[in-house]
Amino acid sequence: MSEQLVSFIPLILMFVAMWFILIRPAKKRQQQTMQMQNNLQRGDKVVTVGGMHGTIEAIEDTVVHLTVADGVRVKFERQAIGRVITDDVFTK
Repeated sequence: MSEQLVSFIPLILMFVAMWFILIRPAKKRQQQTMQMQNNLQRGDKVVTVGGMHGTIEAIEDTVVHLTVADGVRVKFERQAIGRVITDDVFTK
């Protein structure tokens, strides 16, 4: 019985290592992204996952309206917002 247990120890250690190296950080990033998307506000400058820069004009339940140029307003899913950026990064 103890031989079988000893043979499973490397497998268990590999699973624990994979959890701490891959799964846990990915889950943490996903939670941070969801929190950022839930805290979006009108006037925030954002970048979509497709790389489009814009300013939030309006927010609905699952939709965000962005102004990307003078008189150009586009509608994106809230999940398409990749990150909120500061004024320093937005103007460069």
